[in-house]
Amino acid sequence: MSAARTTTSSAAPVLPTLGGKKPNYRERVADALRAALIAGELRPGEVHSAPALAARFGVSATPVREAMLDLVKEGLVDTVPNKGFRVTAVSERQLDEYTHIRSLIEIPTTAELAATADPAALEALRPAAEQTVTAAAAGDLIAHVEADTRFHLGLLALAGNEHLVEVVGGLRKRSRLYGLHALAKAGLLEDSAREHLEILDALIARDEEAVRAAMTRHLGHVRGLWAAR
Repeated sequence: MSAARTTTSSAAPVLPTLGGKKPNYRERVADALRAALIAGELRPGEVHSAPALAARFGVSATPVREAMLDLVKEGLVDTVPNKGFRVTAVSERQLDEYTHIRSLIEIPTTAELAATADPAALEALRPAAEQTVTAAAAGDLIAHVEADTRFHLGLLALAGNEHLVEVVGGLRKRSRLYGLHALAKAGLLEDSAREHLEILDALIARDEEAVRAAMTRHLGHVRGLWAAR
């Protein structure tokens, strides 16, 4: 196992600036940190200090430290005394298991929405779907992951099962998409992002089989392409 790497403010990943009038810094910082972990911006074994990350966010170290403690409870990072927080590793087997469970839940649940979901509620998710494309085109992986999460969890919420949404949300938090950089650099991330619009259009058209096919292909990217190291 390689030695832990401690980042400084100059080496920290580019994260969203959270200055200005933003509600609940702690939750917003925690969301952005989770997205950075999922996108592979924060790598396993790296050690990040709260002050260094706070400088990137444009806020004080207190909400960052509090957010990191939330991530400790979720198993996404570990505390390193007098240094900060170490990003935990996820094994290939774990990634496979997370994706398998997601497929078992998300594909049939989303397909069923073709017959049950309110078209207006589906249309309300279009901005999130479009934001995944915009972020992919800009190479903003953290924004892409955040919009992707809003879209998929928003879809599942339409099924009316809060526990289902909670389970999938937890699986997404634990996942790592190390291949996002390569996809973005190759210009392929936009193609994957546009699948969100394909899924949405198929749902609005009440085409259950098209939804099932698109969701199966889309989730296949999680391990087939996105999680490649």
